[in-house]
Amino acid sequence: MYNLFKLDNGLRVVVEDIEYVNSVSVGLWVENGSRNENETNSGISHFIEHMLFKGTHSRTVKQIAEAIEDVGGQINAFTGREATCFYIKALETHLELSLDIISDMLFNSNFSDDDIEKEKSVIIEEINMSEDSPEDVLSDLHTKAIWNTDSISFPILGTMNTVKSLSKKILVDYKDSYYIPENSVISISGKFDMKNIQSLVEKYFGKWSCKNKKITKYSSPEILNHHYFRKKDIEQLHVSLGIPGIELGDDDTYTLILLSNILGGGASSKLFQKIREELGVCYSIYSYISAFKNTGIVSIYAGLNPMHAEAAINAIKEEVNQFAKLGIDNERLYKAKEQLKGSYILGLESTSSRMFSNGRSVMFMKKINTPKDVLKKINDIDMTRVNSVMEKTFKNGIINSAFVGKEKEMIEKVFKGNIISMYK
Repeated sequence: MYNLFKLDNGLRVVVEDIEYVNSVSVGLWVENGSRNENETNSGISHFIEHMLFKGTHSRTVKQIAEAIEDVGGQINAFTGREATCFYIKALETHLELSLDIISDMLFNSNFSDDDIEKEKSVIIEEINMSEDSPEDVLSDLHTKAIWNTDSISFPILGTMNTVKSLSKKILVDYKDSYYIPENSVISISGKFDMKNIQSLVEKYFGKWSCKNKKITKYSSPEILNHHYFRKKDIEQLHVSLGIPGIELGDDDTYTLILLSNILGGGASSKLFQKIREELGVCYSIYSYISAFKNTGIVSIYAGLNPMHAEAAINAIKEEVNQFAKLGIDNERLYKAKEQLKGSYILGLESTSSRMFSNGRSVMFMKKINTPKDVLKKINDIDMTRVNSVMEKTFKNGIINSAFVGKEKEMIEKVFKGNIISMYK
């Protein structure tokens, strides 16, 4: 059973009662991420996420962790480009404790100067660790190639300089502006008393109010035609190729996921069979979609020996062109729909995954997207919709790219010298 309601302060609450489980997952979603930032405070959203775990007026950092772990629960958080989420999974008997902990972190975190300075060192090490991961470097580089200076391209972790510049006043002022009920959603999934849930949420979040409010609004960035290279002393060449996608909330997203799965979603996909199995020029290759407010992209990733770069990229381009030109037949459409439905349902077999799905849906689409709704949208995919989505996406071909490796000579042959070297 689902319910969606709003508190008097504007906080949206989505709940899903699942009677046959014995756990409950609680998430606080805030529509704030790296896309809300600017060049001087890049990384502040991720920094605030860390700081909310560093102790409150009544609990130390250890006591926050112990309060949940001592009852067998899990507590964590993540920051993305457009949202931050704090979440707890515990036995259904500890729902109120979970709401208490999250509200305490939100309203009573200390933000002490000592903790801020310590956390700067921690996050700088996280940035260093990311720099040691070619895939992470590639991801940040490709967002720059796609959106250039728009804030959607900013690194979630920020930079060493922006992280070092953050102070208590900057952090608290930013939190007070964006961490507001109007920008937020509480998502609860699992076993609980549906009759009392509204009053329980009201108890812990009903008095939430802010003065200097900033309602989240995002731009509509143009998808650009850039090709970037970053030099790293590594053995493989890491490749990310971009095709225009579809924005978050568009029902055609399911059709695009289906097409992306056919092209590069697994071992039976066109790209895997052609580039790895037939040509043998890479170990890992796949495609995936990234959908955001007002924009989206399809990415093709490959990790390969630089000596095979020209052959591999030309083959990928040819596969994309043939895929867009020839499309798919009815038999392949049926199989792809069944595959997509199966992976979707299997992905919802825990209270935490249901909480994430409901929270994200209410946050960005302002409605509950039930499994029944999603399955209907997948079942409704037909050839007319497939051809329409193909026209908007894959028929544009590869329009931007990013590469991380030792040298760019081989890829310059493919893109006729239009590769721009980027530095840290």
